[in-house]
Amino acid sequence: MTPQSHQQNLILDQGQIEQKITRMAYEMYEQNFEERELVLAGIYQNGYTLAQRLAQKLEAISPLKVQLLQVQLNKTTPLEAPVILTPTDINLDGKVVVVVDDVLNTGKTLAYTLNAFLPKNPKKVEIATLVDRHHPLYPMAATYTGYSLATTLRERVEVVLEENEVAAYLL
Repeated sequence: MTPQSHQQNLILDQGQIEQKITRMAYEMYEQNFEERELVLAGIYQNGYTLAQRLAQKLEAISPLKVQLLQVQLNKTTPLEAPVILTPTDINLDGKVVVVVDDVLNTGKTLAYTLNAFLPKNPKKVEIATLVDRHHPLYPMAATYTGYSLATTLRERVEVVLEENEVAAYLL
């Protein structure tokens, strides 16, 4: 996809996304300033990229140590394969975990990821999303939201977090 192909549907440009990431990082630090460490669990693929960017920002603005965790699951049929957390050796016992995804739509993906975290006894689990579409089918709400957007069910939000393009589009 070229940046011009969806220009009329652009909802966030690179500068706006960077601004949202910075604000979300400050909010995370404010909510967790008493912690020494945060675990950012990014849902593969864009959620993990967003988690990496949030981790860089958090480490730049705060004394928090940030650990990154990649969460892989089958988003369309989440019961067919287990949720995989990488690396597998991160101890979540008593830690604050922030599950990160690029778009929160129905909450289904996030609901299924909780099964992977709850047995590991985290202190608390929070949710961060760049774009919240407000179509909840599961009781999942973002703790940190970059951008809130009312959409129709037929519309899609596409977030691009690549080296040569950072943007969000409404399709």
